Amino acid sequence: MALAEPRCSLVIATRNRREALLRSLAHLMEEDPSIPIIVVDNGSNDGTSEQVRRSFTGVHVVTLPSNRGAAARNVGARMASTPYVAFNDDDTYWSAGSLERACTLLDRHARVAALCANVRVLPGAAVDRACRLMAESALEKRTACPGTAIASFLAGATVVRREAFLAAGGFHPRFFIGAEEALLSIDLMSAGWELVYDDELLVYHTPCNVERDHALRKRLVARNRLWTAWLRNSLPAALGYSLRVAARALKDPDLRRALSEALRGLGWILRERRPMPRVIERRYAVISEV
Repeated sequence: MALAEPRCSLVIATRNRREALLRSLAHLMEEDPSIPIIVVDNGSNDGTSEQVRRSFTGVHVVTLPSNRGAAARNVGARMASTPYVAFNDDDTYWSAGSLERACTLLDRHARVAALCANVRVLPGAAVDRACRLMAESALEKRTACPGTAIASFLAGATVVRREAFLAAGGFHPRFFIGAEEALLSIDLMSAGWELVYDDELLVYHTPCNVERDHALRKRLVARNRLWTAWLRNSLPAALGYSLRVAARALKDPDLRRALSEALRGLGWILRERRPMPRVIERRYAVISEV
């Protein structure tokens, strides 16, 4: 009897976090050794690609010449041949049965483009703060799919409908990383898709001990939120949000730098600006500072 074709592929973007990635891959292979896994290496210089190829011969590794940030996930999604793609960070892994449940829900609920999972932070398995907020979402739910309606998602813990993801353009390459999900979420909703958080889908997160530049991440998040507002919000809403950021920036040098970086992108912003439908803007409101 022929084996059933896989319905979901796993895409993992990584850079210079080899040991964390190897641990996650070990967990994932233990849970389901048959699932197609695509690792997109964002130009690592710590031997990530070579080690994954040696340790996990069934994993497809794509080595990029430079760091594309979140847009590396687009590369993996384009390479996948399954109808659904699960995004996985290099320090997270999906629990047994979660991807099967996600595929079943997406099969049954044709207007759902993305299912975000409940992220449990190890050790202790505490629920991630963003997931607690999504579980309390008050957005009107317009699908019978279990869970709550959401206006954005966690990129490293979400299963997407591949066709919808690619049609919406995936993650914008200029955003690099930091709040990159918001723009894609708006574009999916504007195309008529629904986003859902389901707390029965579980992803475990073991925070990596590689030091991060928190000031840089803060600036990128602030810049990308401004860009999202300028690209998709109505002019009054975008202006109101920008003025609130500018007021806070008077006392915050990181926000001043973020605002300056955002303003340098006005040229391409004006070329690509496409305000979301008013019904979506009312649902989404101005990009939240949460």
